Amino acid sequence: MQVKILWADDEIELLKPHILFLESKGYSVVSVNNGSTAVDESNSQEFDIIFLDENMPGISGLEALARIKKERPYVPVVMITKSEEEHIMEEAIGSNIADYLIKPVNPNQILLSIKKTLDSSKLVSQKTNSSYQREFRELGMQLNSRLDMDEWADVYDQLVYWEIKLDGIEDSGMQEILSMQKKEANTQFSKFISDNYLDWVNGVEEGPQMIHTLFKDKINPHLDDSKPFVLVIDNLRYDQWKMLSPIFSKYYSISKEEIIYSILPTATQYARNSFFAGLMPSEIAKKFPKWWKDEDAEGSKNQFEKELMDAQLKRLGRNVKWSYHKITNLDAGKKLSDNFSTLLSNDLNLIVWNFVDMLSHARTEMNVIRELADDESAYRSLTVSWFEHSPLHDIIRKCAESGRKLIITTDHGTVRVTNPVKIVGERSTNTNLRYKTGRNLSYKQKDVFQVKDPLDAFLPKSTMSSEFVFARDADYFVYPNNYNHFVNYYGNTFQHGGISLEEVLIPYVELTPK
Repeated sequence: MQVKILWADDEIELLKPHILFLESKGYSVVSVNNGSTAVDESNSQEFDIIFLDENMPGISGLEALARIKKERPYVPVVMITKSEEEHIMEEAIGSNIADYLIKPVNPNQILLSIKKTLDSSKLVSQKTNSSYQREFRELGMQLNSRLDMDEWADVYDQLVYWEIKLDGIEDSGMQEILSMQKKEANTQFSKFISDNYLDWVNGVEEGPQMIHTLFKDKINPHLDDSKPFVLVIDNLRYDQWKMLSPIFSKYYSISKEEIIYSILPTATQYARNSFFAGLMPSEIAKKFPKWWKDEDAEGSKNQFEKELMDAQLKRLGRNVKWSYHKITNLDAGKKLSDNFSTLLSNDLNLIVWNFVDMLSHARTEMNVIRELADDESAYRSLTVSWFEHSPLHDIIRKCAESGRKLIITTDHGTVRVTNPVKIVGERSTNTNLRYKTGRNLSYKQKDVFQVKDPLDAFLPKSTMSSEFVFARDADYFVYPNNYNHFVNYYGNTFQHGGISLEEVLIPYVELTPK
C-alpha cells in the first residue's frame, strides 16, 4: 500500500527536487503552499504523514497543526522551521508532533523522518530479530557448557532482556524460539540445582549469595553509613523488576543490581522467614520453635517476621531503632503512605508488600485475572499497571525526596506451570503444587528433585520418615483422583515452591536518590 504524504510550505516550488526524490522512492506526495489549504486537504482525505512549515502566510504552521490534530488526532505531523527559538519547539512538541526539523532540509533527512515515524516498529522488529538470532547461537553454546552459579545468573539476565525486548515487536516468531530456548535453559538449570544445592547449604562447596544470609551479608553493612528503607516485594520475579525499574529510575539511581538465589522450597513460609531470621528453616524451628509454623498449622505461616528480624539484629550486635510493616491491602498501603514522615526517625525501615503474591494467587482463582494476565508478557504488564497506581509508588517517591537509600528484594519468584506430574501421598501431605512433603510419597523419581532426609536441606522434619520432593521446570503436582479437573484448573497458572529460573533467581537492588 502506497504511503500518502501531505507537504505544506509557502516555498513548495523550491522543494520540487525533494518531492521528486520521495516519489522515486514510491511515496505519493500532495503539496500545498499554505496552512489553510493543508487543513482542508487533511480534512478531505487521509494521509499517512504530514510535513508542515512553521512560518507560512495566513495561518501559521502551529495553528494549522492544532486544527489538523483536532480532526485527525492520530496522523503523525512533522514540523519544519527556520527558527530555533525554544518556545516554538516546546509548543510544537507539546502539540504531540512526530518529529521536528530545522531548515534547510535535504531529501535524506525527510526520508529518514518518514522511516523513523512510519516504519520504526517494523525496523525495530527486524533489528531485534536479527540481534536475537545472533544471541540465540551464543546462548545455545552457553547452555551446552557447564555453567557455574554466576554464569546461570548471567544467562537468566540475558533471557529476561530478550523476553522484554521481543514483547515490543509485531513478529511473534522469535518469541516462540525464545520460549523454546528458555524451556531448555530451565531443564538444564533444574539439573544444576539438583546437583549442587545440598553441597551449597552444607558448606561442601562455596555457594551463591542466598536469601537466608542476604541481610547479614548485604544489608547489615549499610546500617553503618545510612538509614535505609528495605522493601521486600513478595513473589517479585526478576523480569517484573526489570519492567518496574524505569519507574524507579525517575527518582533513584541504581547503584547495584544483582541476581541472588532463593532457598528451597521457593515458598513464602520458608524463604521469607529465612530472610528475616538469617537462618535456614530447620534452624528457625529448632532455635525459635514458637515462631515456626509447620505445614499443617492453621493460619499464616509468617506471623513472626518482626520477632525473627529483631533476634537477627541482636545477633548482629545492632542496637538500632527500626520499624516493620506488612502491607496486604490497599488501605494499609495508603495509611503507610499518609504516615510516611513518622518513618524518618528510624535507622532502618523494613516493608513487606504482598501485592505480587496476591496477584499470582488471584490469577489462579479468578477468571478475570487469568484473562488480564494470560501470558508472561501480560503478567509483567499487569504488575507495572498496579505499581503505577499503588500507594507504593507514592512511598517510593517520598523515600527518594527524603534522601534515603532504598534496597529492594524478594523472597522467591513464580513460574507458569504447564506440565502435570502425578504424585500420591497421605492425607497429611501439604497442598502446594510445586513441592510436597510427607510420608509414603509415590512418584516417578526422574520427575522430581528428591530430598530423602529434610535435615540435609536444613528443612524441618515432621516425622522420622518424611521427605521433600520438588517439581522442576514447568511441572506441577497433581493427584490421580479427579486428575483431569485439577490439570485444567491449575494448568497455565503461576505457582512457586519448586525449581526454575523464575522461582530461584531473584533480584537484589540498591538505589540511591537522585
